Amino acid sequence: MRTSSTSSRLLAATALVAALGLTATACGGGSSDSSGGDKSDPASLKGQTITYWASNQGTSLDNDKQVLTPELNKFTQQTGIKVKLEVIGWADLLNRILAATTSGQGPDVLNIGNTWSASLQATGALMPWDATAFNTIGGKDRFAPAAIAAAGAAGKDPAAVPLYSMAYGLYYNKKMFADAGIANPPKTWDELVTDAKKLTTGGHYGLAVEGSNGAENIHHVFVLAKQRGSDWFDSSGKATFDTPANVAAVKQYVDFIAADKVAAKGNAEYSQNQTITDFATGKAAMMMWQSAATSIKSHGMSPDQYGVVPVPTQTAGATGDAGVTSMVAGINLAVFQNTKHKAAAEALVKFMTSTPEQKILNGTYGSLPPVKEAQSDAAFQTPDLKVLASVLGSSAAPLPQVPNEAQFETLVGTAVKDLFADAAAGKPVTTDSVKAALTKAQQQMPAS
Repeated sequence: MRTSSTSSRLLAATALVAALGLTATACGGGSSDSSGGDKSDPASLKGQTITYWASNQGTSLDNDKQVLTPELNKFTQQTGIKVKLEVIGWADLLNRILAATTSGQGPDVLNIGNTWSASLQATGALMPWDATAFNTIGGKDRFAPAAIAAAGAAGKDPAAVPLYSMAYGLYYNKKMFADAGIANPPKTWDELVTDAKKLTTGGHYGLAVEGSNGAENIHHVFVLAKQRGSDWFDSSGKATFDTPANVAAVKQYVDFIAADKVAAKGNAEYSQNQTITDFATGKAAMMMWQSAATSIKSHGMSPDQYGVVPVPTQTAGATGDAGVTSMVAGINLAVFQNTKHKAAAEALVKFMTSTPEQKILNGTYGSLPPVKEAQSDAAFQTPDLKVLASVLGSSAAPLPQVPNEAQFETLVGTAVKDLFADAAAGKPVTTDSVKAALTKAQQQMPAS
């Protein structure tokens, strides 16, 4: 999922998530009109109006409207179904969705961050995508397995359908590497720290991190823990935050500022994608980011000035969990369970996930199509996207698909943020202080 303003979004949503207890009943979503309920005859859908809540994927809410409106007009021309579009910023989207589950006033179709899939699935508010539902949009096997794995809890029908996919890569500045005498980008974390120390000079840093962004923190410590064979929940869904492996993962990440000093202290306050700005303007030689080409270009850096490789692992050539280099990032498309216009809603999902639309939308936003057939399009064969597609297909893992995932993002993401703040203030970040922070976060988790 996108990470702009994600920390504020998750913090604002915490109280509401807890209040709901993630057991809210599904709402009667969508706009009512005189055409009545959906019927099996496609002709009966003409004239119906459905509401679609889209997430902010472009440079602004208005930019998203400019991108989506002509595509939705195309859908209306093809089906006769009208769509009321509302683009909602990430700071507000989860709150709006959770409020809709209790008020009964929600959209027919909506975008969700894929990391929310299991949490929202647990509310019962989203329509399950069983085999019959998937058949209405061409079948489940059209989608990349990694994207489907991030669409709901294991063993249950997915709560949503993948729409946009993203993965993390290590972006590096070719000139800065050459000037420092570094021939190749790092493959292990030890190599990264060694290279980053060489690159940290004259007010420039080897690495930039988004230390005040809770979601970015979660994404990276999840990978670092996974590489150590550790998860953040046990098989029953109970939080296991303060295991030695998780403590070591968090300390390794915070040490980029605390002990290694290869990221600027000011990075501890970054939460609005300042990492990309620093990288694109030469203030930092490396960053770990999702599908960043469009944003980098907007700051004046051309694609030939940087390279993208998989995020490092603890040892070179690692496989299995030790070889995980990214969480499965992306946006899913969901239908409210009690929509009055189920067939029309499914028709919009079918349109948005059709191969032609997947090429158009993901090509515009710089993301990867989760629909396998669309991935071969020339627009997704740029060097950076080919690397990210390989990561998504071979070394990405979904964040924990458990009902309390949203609280995990909030509590652990905030704990890491606070540890970064300590590091920036010159306070020691030790194994004991990291363990204490994670234990406190674990104690604040609701029962599974």
